[in-house]
Amino acid sequence: MSSNSSVDEHRDGAPSLIRCAVVTLSDTRTLETDTSGLEIMKLLQQKQYLCVERKLIPDDPERLGPLLESLARQSNINAILLTGGTGISPRDQTYECILGLLDRVIPGFGELFRMLSYEEIGSASLLSRAIGGLIGTTVVLSMPGSRGAVQLAMTKIILPELGHLVREAGKGLTSGGSQ
Repeated sequence: MSSNSSVDEHRDGAPSLIRCAVVTLSDTRTLETDTSGLEIMKLLQQKQYLCVERKLIPDDPERLGPLLESLARQSNINAILLTGGTGISPRDQTYECILGLLDRVIPGFGELFRMLSYEEIGSASLLSRAIGGLIGTTVVLSMPGSRGAVQLAMTKIILPELGHLVREAGKGLTSGGSQ
């Protein structure tokens, strides 16, 4: 892969301190058994990013919508990382809820996730409705609920670009990360 100096310059200007909220959508997991949420937190810590909020709620738009709006308003949160609820079963409502709240969609996140997922699991990647975008200046990235999907999204897409995303969204330009 060739280096792009413009992209490298943007990445170099990205904030080093990124504050995240981690949200798991599940009817069956607890904070202790939530391996996907724990994986996100572990990977954030390895990159020396902070998890300032961690929530586990059912895949219920009436709970998710207000939670996302509240988290996005907090000046100490640059990004909200979600896991779970991205499938196509009638119970999976995360995609529609997030899409309805986004001010700007980042279509490349879901597209790239599905492409990379296809390389690992084949055509079943079609069932993933991973989505990314911005609520105000807060980056919102939603991944499937499996630990493998979280590892793929975090290591191949999110962690390499999160600082860049936050910088471009406008929330990382000040030392406090405020809006």
